[in-house]
Amino acid sequence: QVQLVESGGGLVQAGGSLRLSCAASGLTFSSYAVGWFRQAPGKEREFVAFINWSGSSTYYGDSVKGRFTISKDNAKNTVYLQMNSLKPEDTAVYYCEADWHRSAVVTSAAEYDYWGQGTQVTVSS
Repeated sequence: QVQLVESGGGLVQAGGSLRLSCAASGLTFSSYAVGWFRQAPGKEREFVAFINWSGSSTYYGDSVKGRFTISKDNAKNTVYLQMNSLKPEDTAVYYCEADWHRSAVVTSAAEYDYWGQGTQVTVSS
């Protein structure tokens, strides 16, 4: 059974940093592309970041480009989202999603095979 578990969320002041983790069981991230998405109350799920299955390519949503970094640690079977210079508008539940052996970026959450339960990030002004 595949499980993706996000962690690392919390409350942080504007300008601060958080690092989210997405740990997998039942699949190995070395063969999966991973996307991070977020959803704020009353809004649709928004694409945040993507890393392809080999880890050779990353892609970011315009609202986070230059502030967030996605990375993979295959030895730990974990994907990270380093979030710097956080803004109140970054407040949302953050989800990781996995898709087998995808090379090109996918910005639609519905296209992924697996997803986690999310972790709350709250940025105060």
